[in-house]
Amino acid sequence: MSIDKIQSESINLADNFAFTGTVTGAGGTNTPYFSAHKTSNQDVNHSATAKLTFDAVSSESTSGVFDLTNNKFTATEAGKYLFQFKVTFYDSANQLYRADAYFYDNGNQRRKNIFFDNGGDIREVVLTETWIQDVSVNDYFEMYVFPQTNDNNSCAIAGSSSSSAKETVFSAMKIIT
Repeated sequence: MSIDKIQSESINLADNFAFTGTVTGAGGTNTPYFSAHKTSNQDVNHSATAKLTFDAVSSESTSGVFDLTNNKFTATEAGKYLFQFKVTFYDSANQLYRADAYFYDNGNQRRKNIFFDNGGDIREVVLTETWIQDVSVNDYFEMYVFPQTNDNNSCAIAGSSSSSAKETVFSAMKIIT
């Protein structure tokens, strides 16, 4: 005998169900999201904090999620977000000994990732980090760097025009909870 209608009083919503058709209205979407990257190098001075500038967005849920004019992401929806960054420091003189990448939340340093080597003969350092954070509407997020070299010269934050080899990336997405 087939059942044409099930009333909610006769079903235990705590049970597990195996569906053979299409289920709609469940779950959600991981939006907004963005992934911004550098397509060219950015020179940064020795012992100076500099804001990272991004010149391309490889993906985003809607146009303008990441604002390339001020190099920041401003949340339009509250919730939990997954953030990630990858910053590549490059010093052609092999004099890099310290590389810091800072994540800023509403103008305040929230996270810091540091590489330090007393020898100071490093050509390239890659810093990465991934985390989940609570976000409110209109919170804004930026990336900064701080390098030090033995010769007191600038170094580069690496960018790449290759679509598959992104050297410096900043991304985020709202996660379903």
